[in-house]
Amino acid sequence: MAKMTPRTLSGFMELLPQPQQQMERMMEILRQTYSLYGFTPLDTPVIEASEVLLAKGGGETEKQIYRFQKGDADLALRFDLTVPLAKYVALHGGELSFPFRRYQIGKVYRGERAQRGRFREFYQADIDVIGDGKLDITNEAEIPSIIYQTFTRLGLKRFQIRVNNRKILNGFYAMLGLTEQSGDIMRTVDKLDKIGADKVRQLLLSDCGLTDAQAEEILKFIAITGENRQVLAALGGYTGRSDLFDQGLSELNTVVKYLADFGVPEEYFAVDLTIARGLDYYTGTVYETTLLDHPEIGSVCSGGRYDNLAEYYTDRQLPGVGISIGLTRLFYVLGEQGMLNPDLPTAPADVLVIPMTEDLAPAISLSTKLRAAGIRTQLYTEQKKFKAKMSYADRLGVPYVIFLGDDEIAAGLVACKDMTSGEQTKLSADDTLALIRKGIDEKNSGKVIVEK
Repeated sequence: MAKMTPRTLSGFMELLPQPQQQMERMMEILRQTYSLYGFTPLDTPVIEASEVLLAKGGGETEKQIYRFQKGDADLALRFDLTVPLAKYVALHGGELSFPFRRYQIGKVYRGERAQRGRFREFYQADIDVIGDGKLDITNEAEIPSIIYQTFTRLGLKRFQIRVNNRKILNGFYAMLGLTEQSGDIMRTVDKLDKIGADKVRQLLLSDCGLTDAQAEEILKFIAITGENRQVLAALGGYTGRSDLFDQGLSELNTVVKYLADFGVPEEYFAVDLTIARGLDYYTGTVYETTLLDHPEIGSVCSGGRYDNLAEYYTDRQLPGVGISIGLTRLFYVLGEQGMLNPDLPTAPADVLVIPMTEDLAPAISLSTKLRAAGIRTQLYTEQKKFKAKMSYADRLGVPYVIFLGDDEIAAGLVACKDMTSGEQTKLSADDTLALIRKGIDEKNSGKVIVEK
């Protein structure tokens, strides 16, 4: 039988063991951080009925979705984690406690053109707070602190959380009599960083049908910059002309007001009137987080407030606020930039125990003791030459190797080699355990990401 050539489909990431360990570290930090804020883990099916996923889709979503038939069932792979959340809350709303706070780290699928840093199968890491009927603005003020804690725990220092409020934008365009064109205008303004103010002006005139005066007013508005208090003060000059604008500014003031109390240094946070977010269902605060030294990456964490999560599945009013990290893309870019810490252990075990006697019982007992103490331990019993055994330890990157021979067993000692320093000790099992634990703690003390 002819052999097939193994291959990974284009747009699908398949990691070797060491980078997979780095990815797992990132996921664990996300889980720990989200849990600190009272979010519960959630997992939803990768496959849903197509009508469920496409309820609020259509257009580009329908073109990108992976859809297939199984018998009479019309099925599809989830393309984000928000639509399955909406179905979940609508289905289980009577059994949940509100506000419902969930985090989910899972794979999603989009059949778009695979390119550098863009994948067809990728992990998203989402959090959402869902209210029943109402959701207090304080939840929107808390989101920047979660973003800040998440990225600093990962090791990033040079990032900025940019925030705006859709009510401010919609209210401003209403003042100009441009409510019907507001969506097109916001999508055009969103290109400001990429194409510059002059080309944005041209598009506002040609594609959005604005007058010179309207385009000038919009460019003047989005050019309001400075410290947060200066931006908020400038926005105060527009109040009294639109109730929606005034409400948005009040909400934005509340978000900024609680920043310090939530532990977010002001230099990490900026009110940015160009932020609109492309999805039409955002209705309040919107967020985008960028790496200051890598603006070409774009937003690495984004989201916002929406008024009715599950309107396609239930009449129950379920407002919420959430953010999403494109984890696979972020991991890829960090690796490409050499920002993943190479000094953190990536081995599957902390210790490799190599028996040097025919009787394996002492080595098995020692391995059991180490595992009971929380030390990840692999027992190596393959009948190979000593050099091959050490080569295996090197290839895995195991920090410590224990040798247990007749002399050590007779003396009640354990021979242990630190594979990084080359230092070898002969101590009691308890002292060896303490030595390994101290060393492992030191090796794991660094951050996952190191900025250059």
